[in-house]
Amino acid sequence: MRHNNMKRRFDRNKPERDSMFTNLARGLFISQSITTTVQKAKEARKLAEKLITMGKVDTVHSRRKVFAVLRDEDLVKKLFKEISPLFAGRKGGYTRIIRLGNRRGDNAEMVILELTEKKVIAPKSKPKKEKPAEAKQAPSREKGDSKETGATVADKPKEPAQEKHIPPKKDIKEAHPAPTHQGQPGFAGTLRKFFRGRTK
Repeated sequence: MRHNNMKRRFDRNKPERDSMFTNLARGLFISQSITTTVQKAKEARKLAEKLITMGKVDTVHSRRKVFAVLRDEDLVKKLFKEISPLFAGRKGGYTRIIRLGNRRGDNAEMVILELTEKKVIAPKSKPKKEKPAEAKQAPSREKGDSKETGATVADKPKEPAQEKHIPPKKDIKEAHPAPTHQGQPGFAGTLRKFFRGRTK
């Protein structure tokens, strides 16, 4: 009989369910919070809290049991060195569920599953750009002799501004004259040659 054995099946067989819960637990340990549906969050928190409890006792046996679930050496190290020490003074309640509302489309209730104790991650500071060195101002030659001529700037005569010579625009007819037919007989000249010498 199946007394007291009611579980959420999620329309999946056991290996697929286990893989889904493992991925949810991995995402929770990596980013410290995930967004999913209520039913998935309630099932995934059971696995996540068991793993955190095992992570409090740092032994080879507990590490092997956690690795059998997570299948990631770096994540196992993070669980034992960073996440589990945060809950050393707690005997449970490692996660919380925050309801967000219903999802558009299938109207599923969405929640945030997160750790109650989080490791503070310092924001990455952008490297400051060094300001370009100010260009050194050239020494002014308003006073004193110049190096080129030896005369002062005030003594130099100012050159008159040269006017730009703009050529006049040519007329279109002058630029492109009509073709001439000098020396080339036209239709009338051809007729004259043809009838030359012919008399009535």
